[in-house]
Amino acid sequence: MADVDEIPHDLTEAPDELPILPLRGLVVYPYTAVPLLVGQPRSIRLIDELMKTEDRMIGLVASFDPENEMPGPDEIHAVGTVGVIHRIFRAPDGTIRLLVQGLERMRVLDYVATDPFLRARVEIIGDAPKDGSYDEVEIEALTRNISEQFERLSDLSPDIPTEMIASTLELNDPLHKVYSIATYARMDLADSQRLLETDALVDKMHLLVKLLENELEVLELGQKIRADAQSEIDKVQREYYLREQMKIIQRELGESDGTQADAEEFRRRISRAGMPEEARKEALRELERLTRVPPASAEYGVIRTYLDVLTSLPWASMTEDNLDVAHARAVLDEDHYGLDDIKERILEFLAVRKLRQERSGERGDEPQDVIRREREGVILCFVGPPGVGKTSLGASIARAMGRKFVRMSLGGVRDEAEIRGHRRTYIGAMPGRLIQALRRVGSRNPLIMLDEVDKLGADFRGDPASALLEVLDPEQNREFRDHYLDVAFDLSQVMFITTANILEAIPGPLRDRMEILRLTGYTDREKMHIAHRYLVPRQISENGLHPEEIDFTDAALLTLIHDYTREAGVRNLEREIGSVCRKAVTRIAEGKIDSLAVGPDEVRDLLGKPKFYPITEVGERVSIPGVVTGLVWTPVGGDVVFVEATQMPGKKGFMLTGQLGEVMKESAQAALSYVRSHSEDLGVAADWFDEHDIHLHVPAGAVPKDGPSAGITMVTALASLATGYVTGTGVAMTGEITLRGRVLPVGGVKEKVLAAHRFGVRTVLLPHRNEKDLDDIPAEVRDALDFIFVDRVDQVLEAVLMDGAVQDPTSPHLAIGETASAQSDDRG
Repeated sequence: MADVDEIPHDLTEAPDELPILPLRGLVVYPYTAVPLLVGQPRSIRLIDELMKTEDRMIGLVASFDPENEMPGPDEIHAVGTVGVIHRIFRAPDGTIRLLVQGLERMRVLDYVATDPFLRARVEIIGDAPKDGSYDEVEIEALTRNISEQFERLSDLSPDIPTEMIASTLELNDPLHKVYSIATYARMDLADSQRLLETDALVDKMHLLVKLLENELEVLELGQKIRADAQSEIDKVQREYYLREQMKIIQRELGESDGTQADAEEFRRRISRAGMPEEARKEALRELERLTRVPPASAEYGVIRTYLDVLTSLPWASMTEDNLDVAHARAVLDEDHYGLDDIKERILEFLAVRKLRQERSGERGDEPQDVIRREREGVILCFVGPPGVGKTSLGASIARAMGRKFVRMSLGGVRDEAEIRGHRRTYIGAMPGRLIQALRRVGSRNPLIMLDEVDKLGADFRGDPASALLEVLDPEQNREFRDHYLDVAFDLSQVMFITTANILEAIPGPLRDRMEILRLTGYTDREKMHIAHRYLVPRQISENGLHPEEIDFTDAALLTLIHDYTREAGVRNLEREIGSVCRKAVTRIAEGKIDSLAVGPDEVRDLLGKPKFYPITEVGERVSIPGVVTGLVWTPVGGDVVFVEATQMPGKKGFMLTGQLGEVMKESAQAALSYVRSHSEDLGVAADWFDEHDIHLHVPAGAVPKDGPSAGITMVTALASLATGYVTGTGVAMTGEITLRGRVLPVGGVKEKVLAAHRFGVRTVLLPHRNEKDLDDIPAEVRDALDFIFVDRVDQVLEAVLMDGAVQDPTSPHLAIGETASAQSDDRG
């Protein structure tokens, strides 16, 4: 190290130009000596040139970005410190270590050179003059405050040398003390630069007080955290020593501690659980960890809970199937009325399973081969409107087979962890709902009903429907891995049944793994039988009545079905029956009656006015031209819809309202195009459409509607409006149309026909290709209705507007058929 004698510097004669040394992450203050390390070639060149001069004065300016090794003029602050080099040491690695002393503040005016190093014109700005213009009392107070803060800071920061602390506190000059303390205090680069750039001494001192107070808060909080941590460590060590002593005492007394007792209990449960090899190894490994972990630690509870779940699962526990087909038929008939197709399919499954077991035993097949064949195609999906008995049918199947029944509602489930569980790394982790269900029932072959599978959600937490792909695949679920267990569990013995209201809402890959069984709505006769056999007895029992105290007639039940419910199932019907029973209980409790025979008049007296319009509404609404009755399918069964068309003078065109979807709007446009192109055949004047606006509306306006099956209904409504003919009462229709007048088949025929029968419709028009669907409709409904099967739109119009139709006397149009033009053959 080369020592350089201290040279007095008169800054009044400081040069106008100085070499500039950019500082990275550091601010040098006046009156302070700071060591620097120089390693950049540009900076080394600067030092070499500077050492050749006599004053060795240099401009020390901080750069904006400490990571920038070669900052340019625009990347350096404008205010810095004029310094002088006192000592220099060249290290073997080529770097230079300096000891520089700050003299005065300066401001860079402009840069005159950037190569080989930065050089700039500067002006000395100094600090505010000490001419007594300050408030001496305030300066004294701030000085004392800063000194006290620095003493507290030095106590919390052992890296500040003791001699530096003493020398700094002995300084009398407030400005000198401010710069010295700022050098040793830990501050952000921006705060250090702001302190240097502040002109007035009072402002500078106020800023330093604030910065020191923030640093003290951080250091005191850190000290508190360290003290708490040390206290916790001391507590844990103390408890560990005490436990070790207690173990020795218990061992001397021949007693065992709780940890050892837990370990022995889990060891017995593992040996009795019948786990596969993988699960047994994992359980033993976790048991070994349990014996080494202190009981007070959080890890002990996590391991113990995991072992408790793992050993309580039914790895080998099963119930024996009852495959007696006659018994199953009796149970299904006892629990459910109707549903013959569904019952037959379930009985077929049981019969096939029984025959396979018997014949596999004759061939001497291995049990796993038998099980694998039995699991093929057993995942059933019941699709139908609410209240038709999907969930209760699953419970009946479980009772018929002698299996335990578990119902899992999937409606609104959006987290994949609900199916697969949470990993044990999370606090409060638990297995998925499938594993929890198996643990509750204690059997590895229950019947699990996954209810509302069409209402699964998906978000950032995963897609539960995708997680079900493995669960519902018999080829994969033999090694289902729950995230919490992290070992394979065999789900192949579980019989899964799913339910849904809408099949289209189920993702295709998931739908492909299930056999779809459709449950449609009940007829009025079926509802009446269900009410007599199931609903009325259940409500009598639930409301504390005796069977002889209340009696429902067939007419009363039909009144409830027609006037107080409008549904495909029987859920609301049971609610209304329960309401009648409760009102009867009230009158009996008041002593007004001893028993009640419920007829139609009693129903209206107890329940008030009907909630739904009578079935004569269909006839009333279609008694004017432009209104036609259509049949639609909804997720809750079939329904009747009225398509209304009206006309008014004008040339605005064709308006559609009623929340119609794109497909339905296109059907309406096709219907209008057909009617306009055949206006001459319908007896409509050629210029009638040019002089009238047409408005087509489908109530109810608040319900979204879509689909092509209202095509013939809309074309009939437009034709009725244009001709002035009404369709007559008791006629409803459904079918898709093409622009050339073809009538195409539609879906949901059974639900639509049942709705027509429910509303009192007498004649139903269907596409000819839907004639085969009548086989699914109950005989009493088919016998009560007249069906007209059509292939072309002209057949529809001929059936409802020409055969017995009545023309509105106010219509200006000719009757259909009065025109001489014949229908051409190319309209299809």
